[in-house]
Amino acid sequence: MAAPSSALVFKVHRREPELVRPAKPTPYEVKLLSDIDDQEGLRFHIPVIQFYKHVPSMRGKDPVAVIRRALSEALVPYYPFAGRLREGPNRKLMVECTGEGVLFVEADAYVRLTEFGDQLQPPFPCMKELLFDVPGSNAVLHSPLLLIQLLILSPILLFFDSLNLIQQVTRLKCGSFIFALRLSHCMSDAPGLVQFMSAIGEIAQESHAPSIPPVWERHFLSARSPPRLTHTHREYEQQANNNNNNTLTTMPLHFDNMAHKSFFFGRSRLSALRRHAPPHLCHSYSQFEILASCLWKCRTVALRPHPQEKMRMVYLVSMRGKFSDPPLPIGYYGNTFAFAVAEALAGELCQNQLGYALDLVIKAKGEVTEEYMKSIADLMALKGRPNFLKTRWTYLVSDVTRAGFETVDFGWGAPVYVGPGKPDVGPTPGLTNFFIPCKNKEGEDGIVLAISLSVQAMERFVKELESMLKSPPVGDEAKTFTLVMSAL
Repeated sequence: MAAPSSALVFKVHRREPELVRPAKPTPYEVKLLSDIDDQEGLRFHIPVIQFYKHVPSMRGKDPVAVIRRALSEALVPYYPFAGRLREGPNRKLMVECTGEGVLFVEADAYVRLTEFGDQLQPPFPCMKELLFDVPGSNAVLHSPLLLIQLLILSPILLFFDSLNLIQQVTRLKCGSFIFALRLSHCMSDAPGLVQFMSAIGEIAQESHAPSIPPVWERHFLSARSPPRLTHTHREYEQQANNNNNNTLTTMPLHFDNMAHKSFFFGRSRLSALRRHAPPHLCHSYSQFEILASCLWKCRTVALRPHPQEKMRMVYLVSMRGKFSDPPLPIGYYGNTFAFAVAEALAGELCQNQLGYALDLVIKAKGEVTEEYMKSIADLMALKGRPNFLKTRWTYLVSDVTRAGFETVDFGWGAPVYVGPGKPDVGPTPGLTNFFIPCKNKEGEDGIVLAISLSVQAMERFVKELESMLKSPPVGDEAKTFTLVMSAL
């Protein structure tokens, strides 16, 4: 039986951080970011954590040595990652390709993978140990664009003599490891990062070069000349609170009284949600859209805003592979998403059925087209790269279930967990939630969502969610709703 993660305490021995440079000389040049990359809302570092199990066939191979070498070789074609961000006129971001390298930290943790619990899902204990924030490394400008920590899991074996005193301490590597990284979001979105990580994995498995050569070409998503706005972009509009409160506080949360919980949605629970969709939307919505609509409604009920407050659901819509004039080249690893915005008054969102929110979410997604993306790039150039709207009632969700993180293989097979290590990833705690691919302890594939709310709001959130899912779907899939949450 695995130890409860809330009780898990482990010691980490961390070596001095080092810079891993490209294995061969790379060009010195300055590369402009696109105007989709270069927006205020992406000027932060985003963490990703991957857990890998022991593989008997890899016995005797050191993950640190294998991955460090592959990283160095992958930085030859991906040499911009080894550079540093600079600011030009009008705060325009660019990469100075200096070849300085990315930060790499080797560490050992005296703990087994099984001690993290029967089901791997955030929030994980000791997050600062899983991904060490090297002091002075997290600025947007002049800092490494990537930080990687490789944590080898090594339980301690104790030998006792007749007096029950510790005679010897021996470190036994269990063969599992945690690959954690922190990325400057201006450089890549999730699929772009997966492309780079997959290149490391291919080289780690003795490939001479990545199967998909990287393509910079950020001008594809830069502003037109002259720039021209062809759409209204509500996601970048700043507005006052409807109750004459002009303070744009980000969230009505008390961070000293927070609850962090994870919720697992498998086939039966997603089916239970679908029964709430109105007939006219039958088969016209995605799994993401129905789940995002459910969260938006439940979260609004939990926060208890004034009925006239304007609630905003903001979610990322990837346009990768959807451009035609011109098409984005295969291998492009920059940011290719837009923020879609659904709006509703709190009272209407709470009082109406789920189909009301679902209809708004579907319509907002439909507004994001190729021309819409070009208009965003022009907006960035014309308006000084504004941040996306972060009023106190904004809620942002991101679906990484199709980004491909679960396919990244360094030779030890697919990760058993991949995603953020905690709910409040990003520059604004409590604002963003990620849809993460996950298996429950029965081996069922599904989606896990890590939520942060005040203790009182979390109780209301759970109650509303259970109410929505109380009636089981019809047919063979009928089951009672089970809430899976972290031991934390």
